Amino acid sequence: MSVVRDLRVLLRLRDFRRLLTIRLLSQCADGVYQVALATYVVFSPEKQATPAAIASAMAVLLLPYSLVGPFAGVLLDRWQRRQVFLYGNLLRALLAGGTAVLILASVPDWLFYASALSVTAFNRFVLAGLSAALPRVVDEERLVVANSLSPTAGTLAATVGGGLAFGVRLLADESDAAVVAFGAVLYLCAALASLRIARTLLGPDPDPDQVPDRLSAALATTARGLAAGLRHLAARPRAARALIAVGLMRFCYGALLVTVLMLSRYAWSTTESEGLGLLGIAVAASGAGFFATAVLSPWAVGRFGPFGWMILCSAAAAVLVPALALSFRPTPFLVAAFVLGLITQGAKIATDTVVQTSVDDAYRGRVFSLYDVLFNVAFVAAAGVAALMLPPDGRSPLLIALVAAGYAGIALLLRGAGQER
Repeated sequence: MSVVRDLRVLLRLRDFRRLLTIRLLSQCADGVYQVALATYVVFSPEKQATPAAIASAMAVLLLPYSLVGPFAGVLLDRWQRRQVFLYGNLLRALLAGGTAVLILASVPDWLFYASALSVTAFNRFVLAGLSAALPRVVDEERLVVANSLSPTAGTLAATVGGGLAFGVRLLADESDAAVVAFGAVLYLCAALASLRIARTLLGPDPDPDQVPDRLSAALATTARGLAAGLRHLAARPRAARALIAVGLMRFCYGALLVTVLMLSRYAWSTTESEGLGLLGIAVAASGAGFFATAVLSPWAVGRFGPFGWMILCSAAAAVLVPALALSFRPTPFLVAAFVLGLITQGAKIATDTVVQTSVDDAYRGRVFSLYDVLFNVAFVAAAGVAALMLPPDGRSPLLIALVAAGYAGIALLLRGAGQER
């Protein structure tokens, strides 16, 4: 198969393997950390989780990225990306260790959230930098395959990290602090792995019109840099439409995730540990979907084009979400988790490829940071809508119907996008 052949070629590329290693370690740590936060906020016996509480936690942890994201983009187009991976992961290791101490000390929730935010904020730099650096280690001919393998492998690594978190929590007598500390070790490993890549290899290319590469100058010109990135994106309607579509898909996915959290916590289980186990199975099913799309997407993008594949994904979701989810039973929902994992990651692979091939390298960091901001705002908005609509047990046929309608609207939005520049 051509996909298998291309994957073998990619894995022979030394610098691609090294960049992939950073992604795997970093996102595995993210998975560990996210599960630790979820179990602490949603499944702790002393906490009564509600949709509003989940939405508030997501807002506290994700909305500030709307401020961090633009700075991340401008700085990523000035700083050497290898150094971002090195120092960003080192700092996250230190801060995650601090969060573990705070959990042990049973500090007030606001202090815990502040510490957790400090860890996850640097995720914007690392993930946007990984996407922006990928074309520096892969030729354009194999970029679609690289976008299938690299981000999907990262998502799978995060899923594995979530599984490891469950295992560590079990071995450590359900200690959330031990899980967070394990995540800190993985962040440290990701930082050390970045030292294997040459400092200048990952770019960015120097821009002759750019302010000298100093922190104070970069921060002083953030507004101008962001405006330039938006103008650059506006002049490329293919990339802009793909980002809008994938943001809307993220909204739909976020609403369903909050639904699964509430169903696992209350409707499908009688104890916190049972609910946590069901959530873990749902995460694993979604991860299997991510893996499936890594194999399927290169063929599908080649057969239908990136926008054709996104239309197929969103149309399939519009049909399958109500068919599988309206029963509100665990087994159909687990099938839906697999399908949505495949569909969501497939659309992201297509979007990454459109953005990477449509956006100039000097602007890529800014655009991918805006991409992250869009993802986070859409996710928090979805949690807010779910908080308004979901009953305590998570069963809301109206929310499922709105999500299905949203997927259908995305398919309509993307019609004709393939002919744009």
